[in-house]
Amino acid sequence: MDALRIRESGTTATLTLLGNWDLDRFSELMHSIPDPSAKGWRQIVIDGGELGTIDTAGSFALLECLGVQEGGPEIRLERFSARNKSILELVHERLGKGKAPKKRKPSFLASIGRGVSDFILACINILAFIGESAASAVELLYRPRIFRGKELAAHLESALVNAVAIVALVMFLIGVVLAYLFASQVEKYGANIFIVDGVVIALARELSPVIVAIIVAGRSGSAFTAQIGAMKLNEEVEALVTLGLSPMHVLVLPRIAALIVALPILVFVGDFVGIAGGMMIAENKLGVSSATFLERLQVAVPIRHFILGAIKAPVFAIFIAIIGCQMGLRTENNARSIGLATTST
Repeated sequence: MDALRIRESGTTATLTLLGNWDLDRFSELMHSIPDPSAKGWRQIVIDGGELGTIDTAGSFALLECLGVQEGGPEIRLERFSARNKSILELVHERLGKGKAPKKRKPSFLASIGRGVSDFILACINILAFIGESAASAVELLYRPRIFRGKELAAHLESALVNAVAIVALVMFLIGVVLAYLFASQVEKYGANIFIVDGVVIALARELSPVIVAIIVAGRSGSAFTAQIGAMKLNEEVEALVTLGLSPMHVLVLPRIAALIVALPILVFVGDFVGIAGGMMIAENKLGVSSATFLERLQVAVPIRHFILGAIKAPVFAIFIAIIGCQMGLRTENNARSIGLATTST
Protein backbone atom coordinates (compact mmCIF):
# COMPACT_ATOMS: atom_id res chain seq x y z
CA MET A 1 0.00 0.00 0.00
CA ASP A 2 1.32 3.43 -0.93
CA ALA A 3 2.21 5.74 1.95
CA LEU A 4 1.27 9.03 0.30
CA ARG A 5 -0.02 10.69 -2.82
CA ILE A 6 1.71 13.80 -4.23
CA ARG A 7 0.16 16.64 -6.21
CA GLU A 8 2.43 19.47 -7.36
CA SER A 9 1.52 23.03 -8.39
CA GLY A 10 4.59 25.14 -9.10
CA THR A 11 6.62 25.46 -5.91
CA THR A 12 3.72 24.16 -3.78
CA ALA A 13 3.14 20.47 -3.20
CA THR A 14 0.25 18.68 -1.52
CA LEU A 15 1.13 15.43 0.24
CA THR A 16 -1.88 13.25 1.04
CA LEU A 17 -0.96 10.72 3.72
CA LEU A 18 -2.44 7.25 3.23
CA GLY A 19 -2.94 4.41 5.71
CA ASN A 20 -1.19 4.21 9.03
CA TRP A 21 2.08 6.07 9.66
CA ASP A 22 3.63 4.19 12.56
CA LEU A 23 6.81 2.50 13.70
CA ASP A 24 6.06 -0.73 11.78
CA ARG A 25 6.32 1.14 8.46
CA PHE A 26 9.19 3.44 9.48
CA SER A 27 11.71 2.16 6.88
CA GLU A 28 9.11 2.27 4.11
CA LEU A 29 8.05 5.78 5.07
CA MET A 30 11.64 7.08 5.07
CA HIS A 31 12.09 5.89 1.48
CA SER A 32 8.71 7.05 0.17
CA ILE A 33 9.10 10.79 0.83
CA PRO A 34 11.01 12.78 -1.85
CA ASP A 35 13.58 15.46 -1.12
CA PRO A 36 11.85 18.88 -1.16
CA SER A 37 15.04 20.74 -2.14
CA ALA A 38 15.48 18.53 -5.22
CA LYS A 39 11.87 19.16 -6.21
CA GLY A 40 12.12 22.88 -5.58
CA TRP A 41 9.20 22.94 -3.12
CA ARG A 42 8.89 26.05 -1.00
CA GLN A 43 5.49 25.28 0.52
CA ILE A 44 4.11 21.88 1.44
CA VAL A 45 0.49 21.14 2.34
CA ILE A 46 0.13 17.93 4.31
CA ASP A 47 -3.36 16.47 3.92
CA GLY A 48 -4.40 14.11 6.72
CA GLY A 49 -7.95 13.43 5.45
CA GLU A 50 -7.10 9.85 4.38
CA LEU A 51 -4.66 9.16 7.19
CA GLY A 52 -5.47 6.34 9.60
CA THR A 53 -3.22 6.83 12.62
CA ILE A 54 0.19 8.42 13.06
CA ASP A 55 2.67 8.02 15.93
CA THR A 56 5.89 9.85 16.81
CA ALA A 57 8.00 7.57 14.59
CA GLY A 58 5.80 8.31 11.55
CA SER A 59 5.78 12.02 12.38
CA PHE A 60 9.56 12.04 12.68
CA ALA A 61 9.96 10.23 9.33
CA LEU A 62 7.69 12.77 7.62
CA LEU A 63 9.25 15.89 9.10
CA GLU A 64 12.84 14.59 8.92
CA CYS A 65 12.55 13.87 5.19
CA LEU A 66 10.92 17.24 4.58
CA GLY A 67 13.88 18.99 6.28
CA VAL A 68 11.86 20.84 8.90
CA GLN A 69 14.74 20.90 11.44
CA GLU A 70 17.12 22.26 8.81
CA GLY A 71 15.08 25.30 7.86
CA GLY A 72 13.20 23.53 5.03
CA PRO A 73 9.99 24.58 3.24
CA GLU A 74 6.93 26.00 4.96
CA ILE A 75 4.58 23.31 6.29
CA ARG A 76 0.77 23.58 6.52
CA LEU A 77 -1.52 20.89 7.95
CA GLU A 78 -5.02 20.25 6.61
CA ARG A 79 -7.87 17.85 7.48
CA PHE A 80 -6.08 16.21 10.41
CA SER A 81 -7.91 14.71 13.35
CA ALA A 82 -7.22 16.38 16.67
CA ARG A 83 -5.15 13.41 17.92
CA ASN A 84 -3.01 13.06 14.78
CA LYS A 85 -2.49 16.81 14.55
CA SER A 86 -1.35 17.08 18.17
CA ILE A 87 1.21 14.29 17.69
CA LEU A 88 2.57 15.83 14.50
CA GLU A 89 2.78 19.30 16.05
CA LEU A 90 4.53 17.90 19.13
CA VAL A 91 7.23 16.24 17.02
CA HIS A 92 7.47 19.38 14.89
CA GLU A 93 8.06 21.47 18.01
CA ARG A 94 10.73 19.11 19.35
CA LEU A 95 12.59 19.09 16.05
CA GLY A 96 12.50 22.88 16.00
CA LYS A 97 14.00 23.02 19.52
CA GLY A 98 16.75 20.64 18.55
CA LYS A 99 17.76 22.80 15.63
CA ALA A 100 21.10 24.49 16.21
CA PRO A 101 20.81 28.22 15.60
CA LYS A 102 23.00 29.67 12.92
CA LYS A 103 25.91 31.55 14.41
CA ARG A 104 26.40 34.99 13.01
CA LYS A 105 29.91 36.24 12.83
CA PRO A 106 30.09 39.40 14.95
CA SER A 107 31.00 42.61 13.20
CA PHE A 108 34.30 44.39 13.73
CA LEU A 109 32.73 47.01 16.01
CA ALA A 110 30.88 44.32 17.95
CA SER A 111 34.15 42.44 18.49
CA ILE A 112 35.81 45.62 19.76
CA GLY A 113 32.89 46.35 22.07
CA ARG A 114 32.89 42.82 23.45
CA GLY A 115 36.64 42.96 24.03
CA VAL A 116 36.38 46.30 25.87
CA SER A 117 33.46 44.98 27.93
CA ASP A 118 35.39 41.83 28.89
CA PHE A 119 38.43 43.93 29.81
CA ILE A 120 36.38 46.26 32.02
CA LEU A 121 34.72 43.29 33.69
CA ALA A 122 38.11 41.67 34.33
CA CYS A 123 39.39 44.91 35.89
CA ILE A 124 36.32 45.14 38.12
CA ASN A 125 36.79 41.52 39.23
CA ILE A 126 40.46 42.15 40.02
CA LEU A 127 39.64 45.31 41.98
CA ALA A 128 37.00 43.40 43.94
CA PHE A 129 39.50 40.65 44.67
CA ILE A 130 42.09 43.22 45.78
CA GLY A 131 39.53 44.66 48.19
CA GLU A 132 38.70 41.21 49.56
CA SER A 133 42.41 40.45 49.96
CA ALA A 134 43.00 43.74 51.75
CA ALA A 135 40.09 43.07 54.11
CA SER A 136 41.48 39.62 54.89
CA ALA A 137 44.95 41.10 55.47
CA VAL A 138 43.51 43.66 57.92
CA GLU A 139 41.80 40.79 59.75
CA LEU A 140 45.24 39.24 60.28
CA LEU A 141 46.28 42.30 62.29
CA TYR A 142 43.63 41.44 64.87
CA ARG A 143 44.01 37.67 64.64
CA PRO A 144 47.65 36.98 63.71
CA ARG A 145 47.36 33.35 64.84
CA ILE A 146 45.27 32.48 61.78
CA PHE A 147 48.17 33.28 59.42
CA ARG A 148 49.49 30.11 57.78
CA GLY A 149 53.23 30.20 58.40
CA LYS A 150 53.89 26.74 56.98
CA GLU A 151 52.22 27.64 53.69
CA LEU A 152 54.33 30.84 53.55
CA ALA A 153 57.53 28.83 53.98
CA ALA A 154 56.50 26.34 51.30
CA HIS A 155 55.69 29.08 48.81
CA LEU A 156 58.91 30.92 49.62
CA GLU A 157 60.83 27.80 48.73
CA SER A 158 58.96 27.48 45.43
CA ALA A 159 58.89 31.17 44.42
CA LEU A 160 62.28 32.25 45.82
CA VAL A 161 64.77 29.46 46.38
CA ASN A 162 63.83 27.43 43.32
CA ALA A 163 63.69 30.55 41.13
CA VAL A 164 67.18 31.89 41.89
CA ALA A 165 68.88 29.77 39.22
CA ILE A 166 66.63 30.78 36.31
CA VAL A 167 66.62 34.44 37.38
CA ALA A 168 70.42 34.49 37.67
CA LEU A 169 70.86 32.86 34.27
CA VAL A 170 68.45 35.18 32.47
CA MET A 171 69.72 38.36 34.12
CA PHE A 172 73.35 37.43 33.49
CA LEU A 173 72.56 37.07 29.78
CA ILE A 174 70.59 40.35 29.83
CA GLY A 175 73.58 42.09 31.42
CA VAL A 176 75.94 40.62 28.81
CA VAL A 177 73.72 41.64 25.89
CA LEU A 178 73.07 45.11 27.30
CA ALA A 179 76.76 45.76 27.94
CA TYR A 180 77.68 44.51 24.48
CA LEU A 181 75.20 46.89 22.85
CA PHE A 182 76.39 49.84 24.94
CA ALA A 183 80.03 48.96 24.25
CA SER A 184 79.54 49.03 20.49
CA GLN A 185 78.34 52.64 20.78
CA VAL A 186 80.48 54.23 23.50
CA GLU A 187 83.64 52.80 21.91
CA LYS A 188 83.11 55.02 18.88
CA TYR A 189 83.44 58.17 21.02
CA GLY A 190 86.07 56.96 23.44
CA ALA A 191 83.62 57.11 26.33
CA ASN A 192 84.35 53.58 27.51
CA ILE A 193 83.92 54.36 31.19
CA PHE A 194 80.32 55.46 30.68
CA ILE A 195 79.31 51.89 29.98
CA VAL A 196 79.08 51.55 33.77
CA ASP A 197 76.43 54.26 34.03
CA GLY A 198 74.33 52.90 31.21
CA VAL A 199 74.40 49.24 32.19
CA VAL A 200 73.92 49.69 35.94
CA ILE A 201 71.17 52.32 35.75
CA ALA A 202 69.25 50.40 33.08
CA LEU A 203 69.47 47.16 35.03
CA ALA A 204 68.83 48.48 38.53
CA ARG A 205 66.05 50.93 37.70
CA GLU A 206 64.07 49.24 34.92
CA LEU A 207 65.23 45.99 33.39
CA SER A 208 65.86 43.90 36.47
CA PRO A 209 62.45 44.55 38.13
CA VAL A 210 60.56 44.07 34.87
CA ILE A 211 62.41 40.98 33.63
CA VAL A 212 62.32 39.31 37.06
CA ALA A 213 58.59 40.11 37.36
CA ILE A 214 57.97 38.53 33.95
CA ILE A 215 59.87 35.41 34.97
CA VAL A 216 57.98 35.17 38.26
CA ALA A 217 54.63 35.81 36.55
CA GLY A 218 55.25 33.01 34.07
CA ARG A 219 56.67 30.71 36.69
CA SER A 220 54.89 31.35 39.98
CA GLY A 221 51.78 33.28 38.90
CA SER A 222 50.67 30.59 36.49
CA ALA A 223 51.58 27.94 39.07
CA PHE A 224 49.27 29.62 41.59
CA THR A 225 46.43 29.47 39.08
CA ALA A 226 47.06 25.82 38.24
CA GLN A 227 47.36 24.80 41.90
CA ILE A 228 44.20 26.57 43.06
CA GLY A 229 42.33 25.53 39.91
CA ALA A 230 43.21 21.88 40.52
CA MET A 231 42.06 22.24 44.14
CA LYS A 232 38.77 23.68 42.95
CA LEU A 233 38.39 20.88 40.41
CA ASN A 234 38.86 18.34 43.22
CA GLU A 235 36.43 20.31 45.43
CA GLU A 236 39.17 20.97 47.97
CA VAL A 237 38.27 24.68 48.13
CA GLU A 238 34.68 23.74 49.07
CA ALA A 239 36.11 21.36 51.66
CA LEU A 240 38.06 24.22 53.24
CA VAL A 241 34.89 26.29 53.51
CA THR A 242 33.05 23.30 54.99
CA LEU A 243 35.76 23.01 57.65
CA GLY A 244 35.25 26.66 58.55
CA LEU A 245 38.50 27.87 56.96
CA SER A 246 38.78 30.90 54.72
CA PRO A 247 40.27 30.29 51.24
CA MET A 248 41.67 33.81 51.44
CA HIS A 249 43.64 33.01 54.60
CA VAL A 250 44.71 29.53 53.54
CA LEU A 251 45.34 29.94 49.80
CA VAL A 252 45.67 33.59 48.84
CA LEU A 253 47.41 35.56 51.59
CA PRO A 254 50.37 33.15 52.05
CA ARG A 255 51.03 33.31 48.30
CA ILE A 256 50.83 37.10 48.23
CA ALA A 257 53.16 37.37 51.23
CA ALA A 258 55.60 34.90 49.68
CA LEU A 259 55.88 36.89 46.46
CA ILE A 260 56.18 40.21 48.32
CA VAL A 261 59.20 38.77 50.13
CA ALA A 262 60.62 36.83 47.18
CA LEU A 263 60.48 39.38 44.37
CA PRO A 264 62.70 42.12 45.94
CA ILE A 265 65.30 39.47 46.78
CA LEU A 266 65.17 38.11 43.24
CA VAL A 267 65.51 41.65 41.87
CA PHE A 268 68.60 42.13 44.02
CA VAL A 269 70.00 38.84 42.66
CA GLY A 270 69.17 40.03 39.16
CA ASP A 271 70.96 43.34 39.74
CA PHE A 272 74.05 41.62 41.08
CA VAL A 273 74.29 38.98 38.35
CA GLY A 274 73.39 41.39 35.55
CA ILE A 275 76.08 43.86 36.67
CA ALA A 276 78.55 40.96 36.80
CA GLY A 277 77.69 40.12 33.18
CA GLY A 278 78.10 43.75 32.15
CA MET A 279 81.42 43.95 34.02
CA MET A 280 82.72 40.91 32.13
CA ILE A 281 81.90 42.47 28.74
CA ALA A 282 83.32 45.87 29.80
CA GLU A 283 86.65 44.26 30.69
CA ASN A 284 86.89 42.00 27.64
CA LYS A 285 85.62 44.43 24.99
CA LEU A 286 86.50 47.90 26.32
CA GLY A 287 89.40 47.18 28.66
CA VAL A 288 87.55 48.57 31.70
CA SER A 289 88.88 46.50 34.60
CA SER A 290 86.65 45.16 37.35
CA ALA A 291 88.23 47.51 39.92
CA THR A 292 87.61 50.52 37.67
CA PHE A 293 84.08 49.34 36.97
CA LEU A 294 83.24 49.03 40.67
CA GLU A 295 84.87 52.38 41.49
CA ARG A 296 82.85 54.11 38.80
CA LEU A 297 79.74 52.32 40.05
CA GLN A 298 80.18 53.79 43.55
CA VAL A 299 80.89 57.31 42.29
CA ALA A 300 78.53 57.79 39.35
CA VAL A 301 75.46 55.65 40.12
CA PRO A 302 73.33 56.98 43.01
CA ILE A 303 71.73 54.47 45.34
CA ARG A 304 68.28 55.83 44.48
CA HIS A 305 68.27 53.83 41.24
CA PHE A 306 68.52 50.61 43.20
CA ILE A 307 65.88 51.82 45.65
CA LEU A 308 63.45 52.70 42.85
CA GLY A 309 63.91 49.24 41.35
CA ALA A 310 63.37 47.63 44.73
CA ILE A 311 60.18 49.65 45.32
CA LYS A 312 58.67 48.36 42.08
CA ALA A 313 59.22 44.73 43.05
CA PRO A 314 56.56 44.46 45.82
CA VAL A 315 54.00 46.20 43.62
CA PHE A 316 54.64 43.74 40.81
CA ALA A 317 54.51 40.90 43.35
CA ILE A 318 51.09 41.93 44.66
CA PHE A 319 49.55 42.07 41.19
CA ILE A 320 51.15 38.81 40.06
CA ALA A 321 49.91 36.94 43.14
CA ILE A 322 46.44 38.48 43.10
CA ILE A 323 45.87 37.80 39.41
CA GLY A 324 47.18 34.25 39.72
CA CYS A 325 45.03 33.44 42.76
CA GLN A 326 41.95 35.17 41.39
CA MET A 327 42.11 33.29 38.09
CA GLY A 328 42.56 30.04 40.00
CA LEU A 329 39.49 30.64 42.17
CA ARG A 330 37.42 31.57 39.12
CA THR A 331 38.14 28.36 37.21
CA GLU A 332 35.25 26.03 36.44
CA ASN A 333 35.18 22.39 37.44
CA ASN A 334 36.85 21.01 34.32
CA ALA A 335 40.41 20.52 33.11
CA ARG A 336 39.97 22.75 30.05
CA SER A 337 39.07 25.71 32.23
CA ILE A 338 42.26 25.24 34.26
CA GLY A 339 44.37 25.37 31.10
CA LEU A 340 42.60 28.49 29.82
CA ALA A 341 42.91 30.23 33.21
CA THR A 342 46.61 29.37 33.46
CA THR A 343 47.21 30.80 29.98
CA SER A 344 45.21 33.94 30.83
CA THR A 345 47.28 34.47 33.95
